[in-house]
Amino acid sequence: MNYLFFLLIPGLFTFSQASAQQVQIPQSTESSSFSIGKTDKIKSNILGESRTLNIYLPEGYHPDSAKTYPVIYLLDGSANEDFIHVAGLVQFLTMTETMPATIVVGIGNIDRKRDFTFPTTNAKDKKDYPTTGQSEKFIRFIGKELQPYIAKNYKTNGIKTLSGQSLGALLATEVLLKAPSLFNQYLIVSPSLWWDDESLLAKAPELLKTLPAQKIKVYVAVGKEGAVMEGDAKKLSEILKTTNLEVHFAFFPEGNHANVLHHALYKGFELFNPKK
Repeated sequence: MNYLFFLLIPGLFTFSQASAQQVQIPQSTESSSFSIGKTDKIKSNILGESRTLNIYLPEGYHPDSAKTYPVIYLLDGSANEDFIHVAGLVQFLTMTETMPATIVVGIGNIDRKRDFTFPTTNAKDKKDYPTTGQSEKFIRFIGKELQPYIAKNYKTNGIKTLSGQSLGALLATEVLLKAPSLFNQYLIVSPSLWWDDESLLAKAPELLKTLPAQKIKVYVAVGKEGAVMEGDAKKLSEILKTTNLEVHFAFFPEGNHANVLHHALYKGFELFNPKK
């Protein structure tokens, strides 16, 4: 038995060599770049600088078509920030018919601490973030320059969503409270409402008295991010629920400040687009 096995080994080895020699590794016949979007650069007179926009257009989009689309304005929308994974999430949820085909406009950052924060009276904030306090100007840029640019150059239908996390969610909250009609929907994830000793949270009830009559949806989400972050997010949602806003709140105990955004947006898109 053993003798027969050893007699067979040379034959097996020869067959293996021959088989390997017959296998040909495929050669590429064509190579091209792969893209999930396009990039526009616009000059902002309000900000006094050029800004980069990373734009995802849904499958089937054509500038000459009569079909129009909702738009998600994504803060922290640089290519190395949240644009790629959020555009991929929108593409997947569109493919699975969880949400309608949607344009994503990622607003690339230059100085997010400057753009996403209002002036603070907190000495530590000023020391840690010396360039801060220009959110009013950035909000004017969004309303007066960015949105008109997108409406002029892309097939939009007037449904506008603002999405932000952390300091971006602080800005989204400020827009909701001070200029709510700029958007129909707000995705506020892990808002940094601790800024300026939680002054925006304290002013929220008074600011909400001037809400427009239009229907506005708001989604607030937070992960396991400590008592302050979790408590502020929950308190914001409770204040918002006292109004005519459609408000959703979600807590993700398995998430943290670094990874909660993707899961939170998945849930938020589902809530904003319930199955009929």
